[in-house]
Amino acid sequence: MNMKIRNDMDTVYIGYDPREHAAYEVLKFSIEIRAKNPVRIVPLKKEALIKNGMFRRKSNKIGNQQYDEIDGRPFSTDFSFTRFLIPHLSLYTGLSLYMDCDMYCYGDITELFDMCRESYYPVWAVHHKYAPDKGIKMDGQAQEPYNMKNWSSLMMFNNEHHYLDKLSIDAVNTEKGRWLHTFKWLPDEEADIGQIPEEWNWLDGHSPEAMKPKIVHFTTGGPWFAKWKPRGTTEGKYAVKWCEDARWLQMKGIIPREKDYLIQ
Repeated sequence: MNMKIRNDMDTVYIGYDPREHAAYEVLKFSIEIRAKNPVRIVPLKKEALIKNGMFRRKSNKIGNQQYDEIDGRPFSTDFSFTRFLIPHLSLYTGLSLYMDCDMYCYGDITELFDMCRESYYPVWAVHHKYAPDKGIKMDGQAQEPYNMKNWSSLMMFNNEHHYLDKLSIDAVNTEKGRWLHTFKWLPDEEADIGQIPEEWNWLDGHSPEAMKPKIVHFTTGGPWFAKWKPRGTTEGKYAVKWCEDARWLQMKGIIPREKDYLIQ
């Protein structure tokens, strides 16, 4: 199977982890029902990338936590590093959007593509000033603070820009995680990143509650994890909508009926 695809329509790559299958399906559904034009949605499945020889980065598991062999740091999901293969997967043509799967889309995603279409930036992201305390987050995973935290959770790649040549298969498989996530592959990490408005990556517990989000990001996990609870009424409101869609997808047989998605 060749995972490379031609970028002849707006393409969204969603980070995929088997533990968060429900999150992926709900996000996909929320994008599709609100997009004014057809959008191609591609799950970034690590196992498929391994089989295709594109991902060969090794890790070690200690307890419930994965540690990268290259820099020894903990990471949370199967898509922690695979997202940086997107320019290669897109044949270095057109625009491609990357999204973490722990999101819910309230806006028309084609507006985000239109916003970035005529710009010269190699990549766009929300320039969050986000500095969570070191600790434990979703599913018992380590919360690692670092510069530009969550910028790489939603990125629009201008695949034809020559700066993205540095995101080669070898680089994604050999460079340190911080080199990737803090955009060291750009000459100027901040000046070379176009700014997406914050409503396109609204962070629970961080972004203004009064803001009307286009995309909600459940940064500490969501209703797809056992024992997860919203930290406030605003986050709870968005989690209720997520659960409504999850139950609809269960009725359609897209998500297994292995749990009840309800927020009290």
